[in-house]
Amino acid sequence: MPDEPILLIDTPAPFVRRLTLNRPAKRNALSNALRGEMFAALEAADRDRDVRVIILRGAGTCFSSGYDLAGTGKLPFHTAGAQGQWARHVVEGCFRMWDMAKPIIAQVHGWCLAGGSELAFACDLVYVADDAQIGYPAVRTMSPPDNQYHAWIMGMRAAMELMLTGDSISGLEAVRLGFANRAHSPNRLEAEVLAMAVRIAKIDPDLAQLNKRLVHRQMEAMGMRGGLRAGTDLHALGWHTEASQDYMAKMREGVKAALDARDGEFGDYGTVTKA
Repeated sequence: MPDEPILLIDTPAPFVRRLTLNRPAKRNALSNALRGEMFAALEAADRDRDVRVIILRGAGTCFSSGYDLAGTGKLPFHTAGAQGQWARHVVEGCFRMWDMAKPIIAQVHGWCLAGGSELAFACDLVYVADDAQIGYPAVRTMSPPDNQYHAWIMGMRAAMELMLTGDSISGLEAVRLGFANRAHSPNRLEAEVLAMAVRIAKIDPDLAQLNKRLVHRQMEAMGMRGGLRAGTDLHALGWHTEASQDYMAKMREGVKAALDARDGEFGDYGTVTKA
């Protein structure tokens, strides 16, 4: 039997293209192969005059658990090398999505962690299941985030708490803090997201492109794009700390044991015992 495709593409309504991250057994971990297919599909949809809105979601139990820690492979597009390459690459990927003409909607359920949260942030609209869990646990042991969006969209106090604890927030809290637009019950999320996509698709696509661009331009005028780029340097410094180097040595011995050691003291993420 051929391998299951890692990205599914369908058209659930006129003018709506839907991309589904399809590595459910790996909780849709973002390998570079998956990211490469995703960016290619996003760019194809952006060029397609029959597409006005794009939905991005995950198969299985969650949106995405983050970047694939078991191996990355070739980057899906060129980013200058040396120190900070990965973080710069992530931020450039976000900017590629912002600069597309078509609005991109993130449909988030279950875990939305680390790189998964960065992918959702890069979308223009975010709708979440009310019991989704959004977080960046890597700040506990590895480095600051690759894409340091938190203060920009959630404010200084909320961002500081999340960065100093690595804790996750629920879908409802994500809406309250400004990470997401709206929360829905898990069984209503898909229908509500599709209804919103159909509503947006009623707008002339040339005008929608300008409307999308104006929001990003206002944030950029306040320094957001420059701030995110500057954050990649702090991310690079994080990997040179003694704590990060010690933790990465543990990761090389075994990923699951290292993650359990990281989160066990906090009693969350994969260390929670299900009733």
